[in-house]
Amino acid sequence: MNRALNIHKNLIIFGIPILIIGMMITLAKSSIFSSNPNKLSIGITFDLLLTVPIIYFLLIRKTSIPKTTVLPFLIIGIIICSLILPAENQYYLNLFKTWVLPILELSILSFVIFNVRKALKRYKEKKTESIDFFTTLKSTCYEILPKGVVIPVVTEIAVFYYGFIHWKKRKLKDNEFTYHKDSGTVTLLIAIIFIVAIETITFHILLAKWNITAAWILSFLSIYSGIQLFGFLKSMYKRPISIENDKLFLRYGIMNETTIDLVDIESIEISSKDIELNNETRKLSFLGELESHNVIIRLKKENTLIGLYGIKRKYKNLVLYVDKKNEFKNQISNALQQ
Repeated sequence: MNRALNIHKNLIIFGIPILIIGMMITLAKSSIFSSNPNKLSIGITFDLLLTVPIIYFLLIRKTSIPKTTVLPFLIIGIIICSLILPAENQYYLNLFKTWVLPILELSILSFVIFNVRKALKRYKEKKTESIDFFTTLKSTCYEILPKGVVIPVVTEIAVFYYGFIHWKKRKLKDNEFTYHKDSGTVTLLIAIIFIVAIETITFHILLAKWNITAAWILSFLSIYSGIQLFGFLKSMYKRPISIENDKLFLRYGIMNETTIDLVDIESIEISSKDIELNNETRKLSFLGELESHNVIIRLKKENTLIGLYGIKRKYKNLVLYVDKKNEFKNQISNALQQ
């Protein structure tokens, strides 16, 4: 019964805006529009950019659906307007793109940052577990953004946060462990960033002789890739492995992470021997075979490793590198005994 009611409710919430959008598309393709394009273009523009988002907002305002899901309808309206209206009838659409859309984007970003700061403050007051910006950002964005866009948005914000904002040195607690100091990963990533920088300059000079636009596009993509790598690198310093509240939080910067209940650990082994990686045995590092390991954790049941942009992979055995491997193993063993 409840399921049927929910389906009916969702049909109304999403059906009415979609119906209006369909009507506007039909009107733009009709002979009526051809005979009076100027006035009808204004009506279609306002309906798609204002009426549809407002009606959708009124339909969801008393539900648990995040209010920020209005934004996808707004973006859909902009795209459809751009496609169905002749270029000479897009005056109000262009005004909206130039003046209103940037304000909305800044408002959404400010709203996310405000809620993240509020969540971080709440964690500090509780002091029940270590404060992790990336985890807090994800949980906050899941509350206020559509689920489909959470991980890409969170990843992009985290890259810039760890890369260019969070410079304060983090003091480790007794239950926290680093994994980057002796593994050689930092050196490898710095080398990759350096190579990207050299190749960007070289290819830009070569492509500029053929097509300056293509040269700048490639350069932008390369610079953006370098910024992401730098953000990934910095996040490794700020997100240590931790043992708390009967759980093991395994993190590899913002690239990979998983949470293991200590009671699910079958064994933990100090070992650097080669091990075959497959669907059952994974590596915490996103670099795979390029990085060494010194710890093997075997579980009683299957768990999930979450990678970049929310990519999920199942595993039962996990291999990783921990700088203080013996202390790490002893803490887990002591926790299991207790």
